[in-house]
Amino acid sequence: MNEVSQHPAQAVQQLATAYWASRCLHIAAELGVADVLGDEPQTAEAIAQSLGVQAAALHRILRALANHGVFQHDGTRFAHNESSRLLRTGVPGSMRSLARMMGLKVHWDAYRELDSAVRTGRPPISQVTKDGLFPYLTDHPEEGQIFNEAMAGKSSLQVGPVSSAYDFSAFKTIGDIGGGFGHLLYAVLEKAPQARGVLFDLPETIARARESGMPRVTYVGGDFFKDPVPPCDAYMMMTVLHDWSDAESISILKNLQASAPRGAKLLLIEGVVEPTARNSFILDLDIEMLALTTGRERTRTEWDTLLSRAGFRLTRIISTSASPSIIEAELVEAGPA
Repeated sequence: MNEVSQHPAQAVQQLATAYWASRCLHIAAELGVADVLGDEPQTAEAIAQSLGVQAAALHRILRALANHGVFQHDGTRFAHNESSRLLRTGVPGSMRSLARMMGLKVHWDAYRELDSAVRTGRPPISQVTKDGLFPYLTDHPEEGQIFNEAMAGKSSLQVGPVSSAYDFSAFKTIGDIGGGFGHLLYAVLEKAPQARGVLFDLPETIARARESGMPRVTYVGGDFFKDPVPPCDAYMMMTVLHDWSDAESISILKNLQASAPRGAKLLLIEGVVEPTARNSFILDLDIEMLALTTGRERTRTEWDTLLSRAGFRLTRIISTSASPSIIEAELVEAGPA
């Protein structure tokens, strides 16, 4: 059966108006609609009364979301479906914070200035806040918490496929560098009962992660540009280097090298760009990097070149059932004995 092609005008219209629905998602997530809506269907009036918002406008926003498969609508009342339940707070795999993060004013303002990237080559976030995204999040801890929770939610889609796609049984110490709240490390340690883990991230993130008190994990706060990273047999970095330019990524890797033992493996869990791909999340994610960071999504050749300049040799790339791959590399320059 031949696939029915979309009319060219429909393709343009769909892209031009895609933010209509995404903005409704941000608002529903920010308001906490999914937390107010229980197991029984409710009218928009009842939900709005609980939230203290205007009922008619909320009805239209929720109806638009139901039109795109988030919530169900029978013409009068709204009910949960599998997608809308992911907007609840604290449920396994919750995507509420990711939707909230995408709706933050600083995020939208950066996209408003996206055309400046074409003119200047600089990330548009620099037009919005002079120090860039990560210092902004540090200075705005509530938004920083939303960001960290969003990254944890995103990782829930990835940790299972990543931890299952690689054999960690040879390692005694596994470090998760820039590992946030430790979701990837905890999943890997379940697969590798012989290993201990090191979770390394900024002190404020580690303070939150330490609350979980996971056994076999050492929690270390620091800056991966300059602070010592404990020696490990394997270093994991999941969607970290795509946030940084080549020069900054090399600086991170050189700092890691300073304490890496001989024979240590580097495992980058990152997207690998296929330039001719279509409907690729990685190619869309590259625009997020363009807007908000100095980094980028990279092709295999670009990863190979970056690692070589940092003193590593790319040994193989392992596909996973999620969007990132596992880029395995080994030290070329000898570290400490």
